[in-house]
Amino acid sequence: MYVILVIGVLVLGIALARIWVIGRASAFDSSRFLRDLEAHLSQGDLSGALNLARQAQTRVAHVAATVIESGRTNDDRMLTAAEGAAATVLPPLSRRLPCLAVLANTATLLGLLGTIFGLTTAFSAVGAADPAQRSTFLALGISQALNTTSLGLIIAIPTLLLHTFLVGRVETVIDQVEEASARVIQAMSRAGRAA
Repeated sequence: MYVILVIGVLVLGIALARIWVIGRASAFDSSRFLRDLEAHLSQGDLSGALNLARQAQTRVAHVAATVIESGRTNDDRMLTAAEGAAATVLPPLSRRLPCLAVLANTATLLGLLGTIFGLTTAFSAVGAADPAQRSTFLALGISQALNTTSLGLIIAIPTLLLHTFLVGRVETVIDQVEEASARVIQAMSRAGRAA
């Protein structure tokens, strides 16, 4: 049970760090930012759009700024710039998220292992006990053995739910980055054709 408790502490530490990082990244209102950015780009104000993107200091804004800095030469160059910027700003969001799933599974399996060891010990004690006390020893041994499974599941279930929630938030940020790059590339292409 002590190992399962250590896993619970690890889960808590990783979860708090990931909630902080992912929460900050997903709190950004990208729709308003993109509307303002497209307004600058439609007027041909690249420096204003670039200043707006640099002031926002978010992952979406970083990708948008990289696309704007790449210039209006062609869509492929802007797309390559967007993909390169996304490849640098998105991976830190999902860092250590797979650890949560592994720790949840480990807590469950350790709980089951503890139950097996406990049941083995309980049945061994019952075999050596006085016949009048066997049922008492058996009930006590089984009760103690099941505690490890309970603790393992108490750690694993919330960890898996938290993992799923955080992965969903990361996917939201990824969608925002992809939408931003597509909209900025389209706005810059339109502005380039108009110029």
